[in-house]
Amino acid sequence: MSDIQKLEALVIQVRRDILRQVHKVNSGHPGGSLGCAEFFVALYQEVMDRKEEFSMDGKDEDLFFLSNGHISPVFYSVLARSGYFPVEELNTFRLLNSRLQGHPTTHEGLPGIRMASGSLGQGISVAIGAAQVKKLNNDNHLVYVLCGDGELQEGQNWEAIMYAAGNKVDNLIVSIDLNGQQIDGSTDTVLPMGNIQGKFEAFGWDVINIEKGNDLEAILSGMKTAKAKTGNGKPICVLLHTVMGNGVDFMMHTHAWHGKAPNDEQLEDALSQNPETLGDY
Repeated sequence: MSDIQKLEALVIQVRRDILRQVHKVNSGHPGGSLGCAEFFVALYQEVMDRKEEFSMDGKDEDLFFLSNGHISPVFYSVLARSGYFPVEELNTFRLLNSRLQGHPTTHEGLPGIRMASGSLGQGISVAIGAAQVKKLNNDNHLVYVLCGDGELQEGQNWEAIMYAAGNKVDNLIVSIDLNGQQIDGSTDTVLPMGNIQGKFEAFGWDVINIEKGNDLEAILSGMKTAKAKTGNGKPICVLLHTVMGNGVDFMMHTHAWHGKAPNDEQLEDALSQNPETLGDY
């Protein structure tokens, strides 16, 4: 297989992992997780310069922070499939005393998790702090963070966005999962945010659009462009145009599966659309 075919095979397996995790405990957030499968696979397999040995300080490597922590199923799957912890541990998702809580936490010591998230709006602030520490340490690596589009309705984001540009935090790449959906409906219905690109640019950021946010080659190309723009005095925003529930036809283009688990019949249907590629856990 070509490199891109290997990545695509991993994406399909990650989709299966997401569906099976959420179904087993009848709890979790499959919609946004499925929509970001390609992004996470690209990020951890190709984009980031990361060490195989995990350490909380993250010195001399790129860092990633998940702000919209409810999409933990995709995060856990990609971390496990990237060697951070045994894939079999995905069986413990959302169980009592599991390291794989519904929203990522740090006190269980799960490799790959550097911040607790789930209380929305905080990820950019944390990432800015980490990016500034890297500058103080003369560490030329980058800091990445992913936010949901509905999450931008939280005011703390805009304080952080203003701060990052004002302080030339140019080793930071913030990606926005622009799927147009949130828990109570479309973002335009709940609270229209207008021109997000225009807002970031008005705050002094460079903005890149990845129009095909569920296409691996488009993501890899877009993130390469984003990386090339770092170090020029401006933080970088990537608008990742995704489809919620991507890869499962009855979950796509709707907020209905934001936080809803499939039943047995729905799981069978969803898995039939994503045949096993790398082995289920």
